[in-house]
Amino acid sequence: MPELPEVETTRRGIAPRIKGQRIKKVVVRQPKLRWPVPKNINLRVKGQVIRDVTRRGKYLLLNTDAGTMIIHLGMSGSLRVINCKLAAEKHDHVDLILENGQCLRLRDPRRFGAVLFTTDDPIQHKLLKDLGPEPLESDFNADYLFKKSRKRSITVKSFIMDSKIVVGVGNIYASESLFRAGIHPKKAAGKVSKEKYRLLVKAIKAVLKAAIKSGGTTLQDFTKSDGKPGYFKQKLNVYGRKGLPCPHCGKAITHSVIGQRATYYCTHCQK
Repeated sequence: MPELPEVETTRRGIAPRIKGQRIKKVVVRQPKLRWPVPKNINLRVKGQVIRDVTRRGKYLLLNTDAGTMIIHLGMSGSLRVINCKLAAEKHDHVDLILENGQCLRLRDPRRFGAVLFTTDDPIQHKLLKDLGPEPLESDFNADYLFKKSRKRSITVKSFIMDSKIVVGVGNIYASESLFRAGIHPKKAAGKVSKEKYRLLVKAIKAVLKAAIKSGGTTLQDFTKSDGKPGYFKQKLNVYGRKGLPCPHCGKAITHSVIGQRATYYCTHCQK
């Protein structure tokens, strides 16, 4: 599933190619995505200029004077800017055709993605309004996490993966961040000290920044029609390394399931 670094890399990849371009029309081949594509979306954005391409959590926002297109990549979606003449394939569900002859194409084999539209403030949209802070922004800090976690018995791993607490800390990034901070993933969020949360915030920011930086070089070209979501070729300390030696102490990495998600950690380094 595309996580925050993959979505941010997508934003950075498509933004220079579509920002400032005028929309000629929208072609919807499959309106039945996770939520139905609005029937009038073509009328809403036809002739509009894409003023900016921003992101909130894992949602991409294409801002125009008429309103905002909200795009989510779901489980398997990807966006590419290609020549409009290139024939659509089976899973190419929505095209945003631009007047310069280019096309922003959404491919989504599993159809868990979304293309929506709002004339209101997109940040107040029902899908976005309850999201927690962005992990790379200054308001995501140790004081915030410590305050939110008090009296919480939920595991700290599930706590930081809750999008209402903080957006974009997916399963891989949660395991890696907890390892860097030396926190056992099963520890109750309310039992983690402020100093440990300080280390965890620092780790989350470092892991996500590394993933985004890596994505800029490993994700396939955004102008190729057969591009797939990028999953970052970064060195992982614990995730997917069950039974292998911990890079710090040499003890075998442990695997368990927390909140129905695979979790990897070192029982020696993460007390």
